[in-house]
Amino acid sequence: MGIKDKLKEENIENLFEAILTLQTVDDCYAFFQDLCTVTELRAMSQRFHVAYLLEKDVIYNEIAAQTGASTATISRVNKCLMYGEDGYRAAIARLDQKQKEAKSE
Repeated sequence: MGIKDKLKEENIENLFEAILTLQTVDDCYAFFQDLCTVTELRAMSQRFHVAYLLEKDVIYNEIAAQTGASTATISRVNKCLMYGEDGYRAAIARLDQKQKEAKSE
């Protein structure tokens, strides 16, 4: 049973729908500044960066040095990559594709 099954409720659906309406990075800064504390946002961005580096086969020690993440955080993210819902992988693939397209323009 994934988080979708555990947490599916109207308020969460509305939050995700609101996130999907954001159109620019500036929109995201404004929305997430209102929604999250700086610490929460930094923690989420750190986990995403850890996932990105794990997908690029960077070793734990190097990831810890680059991100400041604990080995526990790195292990947790790695567990999500190995046994999760592939959310990190999908986002990383889309980001890589977007960056590749931007470079070719």
